[in-house]
Amino acid sequence: MDIRPLSYKHLAAAIVAGLALRWWFFVHYPFTAGDTAYYEALARDWYEFGVYGLFTYNQVMAMDVRMPGYPAFLNAVHAVFGHSGATVAAVQSALDMTTCILAALLAARLAPVRFRTRAATITLWLTALCPFTAHYSTVVLTESLATFLTTAALFSLVCILEDPRTGLPLHALDRNDLLTQASRWLLAGLLVGLGTLVRPETPLLLIAAGIALAIRWRQRTVWPKLAMAGSWMAVGLLLPLAPWAARNAHTLGRAAFLSPRFAETPGDFVPRGFHAWTRTWMVRYRDAYAVVWKLNQAPLNIADMPASAFDSASERARVAAVLDRYNQLVGESARSPKKRIRMTPAMDHEFELLAHERAARHPLRTHVFIPLSRAWFMWFTPRIELLPYSGRLWPWRKYWEGNPTDFSFTVAYGFLGFAYVGLAVAGMWRCRSHPAFTVLLTWLIVRTVFLTQLQTVEPRYVIEC
Repeated sequence: MDIRPLSYKHLAAAIVAGLALRWWFFVHYPFTAGDTAYYEALARDWYEFGVYGLFTYNQVMAMDVRMPGYPAFLNAVHAVFGHSGATVAAVQSALDMTTCILAALLAARLAPVRFRTRAATITLWLTALCPFTAHYSTVVLTESLATFLTTAALFSLVCILEDPRTGLPLHALDRNDLLTQASRWLLAGLLVGLGTLVRPETPLLLIAAGIALAIRWRQRTVWPKLAMAGSWMAVGLLLPLAPWAARNAHTLGRAAFLSPRFAETPGDFVPRGFHAWTRTWMVRYRDAYAVVWKLNQAPLNIADMPASAFDSASERARVAAVLDRYNQLVGESARSPKKRIRMTPAMDHEFELLAHERAARHPLRTHVFIPLSRAWFMWFTPRIELLPYSGRLWPWRKYWEGNPTDFSFTVAYGFLGFAYVGLAVAGMWRCRSHPAFTVLLTWLIVRTVFLTQLQTVEPRYVIEC
């Protein structure tokens, strides 16, 4: 590959333009997510008390509700640059621009030799000026750090797979080649391990790599090479996670490598039945606000649920009856602030029965069409969740006449999302003969399938992609 696929002129101009865009978002569209306060509290209490947890009941309780990578990152930023949202946004913006450069180098690796400079330059500008990732770099959330580590891991895998020596059987390699390949696989696993300390779903990248390599090296004669690659990636993955698991074993009594799926603390009741029921109908981001995120926080209104949540009038009545009992608990909690709102196991069991009945009645809808719809809305919804706009387009005349600015931004962001995905599909088609193509495609599929099984549908889940 060319030593310098990017010209200094384009590199400098893209960095300046990219940082300016990110600062513009920070100044004009500041955003605080629900998880922002959570991460800031974890970082603050860890720094002040030396315990990774949250201050409750007049003491810091050790927890594993979130992976420690991002709070550690916040503490590092605060220690060097001071406690300020502007400093976090500035560091994350610089980190995001580094991700843009890595993405450009990755594109250069994937492109045919004669197009590498062009591919790298276009990719640099597309990533530097992408409003979706740019805006997230100004928010105290894990996306920028996770995207950087994911891109670095992908770049490492692509470099390994494009090396002609990687395709040789082990007996054809000398000692130095074996050590070089082992260290490269170890580095890829290590980068994924560091990413896992930030986002617990990051190991999906190694799962995708394992599937792709198993397909590529399916002949029995190359199984030793497959075993070597898998073993060294596994070692790299576990190295950063081992201290976290040891801490959990010592402090919490369980050697957990990942944070709990529902971010629960020991002794918390998780309404799994309720979440299983919502997975039989919920496909839109706004339903998370109206239903899932209100659970155990506020009353649940059946009018906020779409018609697809009920297959019949009798089913709707059953849901309404359970919600009435739940909302009574909400009222009691309002009169007695010390009493916490909690959905009871009996209520949750009724939702679990409803989920089983709906899945048995329409298995294709539950296991195929709902996940496909979720994937569609995660990838192609207008990404205005960080902007003060509704994101609603239909009926178009109503929303256009009611708020033309809102409607125009939503349409523009929607078209931009389609454009980026379209360019990605075209680029993947152009590089389909590259040795790393199967890994990239498998990762996109595996990650998307996994994300459709979570309790909410959020566009930010695919930001790393």
